[in-house]
Amino acid sequence: MWDKVLPRTLREQVALLPPEVGREIEELRLRAGYPMAAVRGGEEWVPEGWRRAILTESDLQRVLEMAGQGSVHTILDQLRSGFVTAAGGVRIGICGVGAVEDGRLLSFRQVTSLALRVPRAMAGVAEPLLPQLAPGRELPSTLLLSPPGVGKTTLLRDIIRCLSTGVWINPKRVGVADERGELGVGSLRAFLGPRVDVLAYCPKAAALGMLLRGMSPQVLAADEITDPQDIRAMEQAAGCGVTLLATAHGGSLEDLRRRPLYRELLDAGIFQAFVFLTRQGGKRTYRVWTGGEAP
Repeated sequence: MWDKVLPRTLREQVALLPPEVGREIEELRLRAGYPMAAVRGGEEWVPEGWRRAILTESDLQRVLEMAGQGSVHTILDQLRSGFVTAAGGVRIGICGVGAVEDGRLLSFRQVTSLALRVPRAMAGVAEPLLPQLAPGRELPSTLLLSPPGVGKTTLLRDIIRCLSTGVWINPKRVGVADERGELGVGSLRAFLGPRVDVLAYCPKAAALGMLLRGMSPQVLAADEITDPQDIRAMEQAAGCGVTLLATAHGGSLEDLRRRPLYRELLDAGIFQAFVFLTRQGGKRTYRVWTGGEAP
């Protein structure tokens, strides 16, 4: 995975870590003027062997060039969103000095920070939730909620796997709108199983409509609802009898109701179940709500 996004010197630093630690890395943080840092269990730290290797802006530019397979220009459209999705689904968040025209980010004049989020294909994380989430072995339309970086995408990916392979839930055809290439691109595609159709690097709303019309999905899945058009597409799919599976940033239903976009989503009533993710003591916890008094 790292050979697609990290120059040799940085890959060598990662290789210094004990294998069990390397497998648990959630993110790498690269900041010009500082050593590379790792995130594990939600906590950021700089391993002893990394502390003398101070990064430069050239190091960060090299990472972006590798993510763009030799040219930053090839990933300009993704740069405008503040992130790049590299081979294998590694998501690279970007900070620096933006080049803006008419209020629109065109590119970056200077790159000062990168956050490389590791895609985790973790089989089994969803399975303890399924008896409560789908007691009749049929998944209701479900929204996964958590603050950023807690594991929504990892859980979403594993629920898709369970739907596709029939773990606890009756097996279904799943259409995946993978706008950022984090759910089912590259080696992640095989993880999702045999009944999954992935439409990647296409805007979510358009992808949901294309999947609905062209692939006859029984379930439609998408990561991070962020746009009113996403909600329109989901309402249309729900009206066609398709089960929906999606994620959003928030710690509670009350959090969502404070924001007009998500208030509209809740008022539409297209989700019957909610899963709340939190991190306690470095470990993720999951809480399912399917009715009754709102949490």
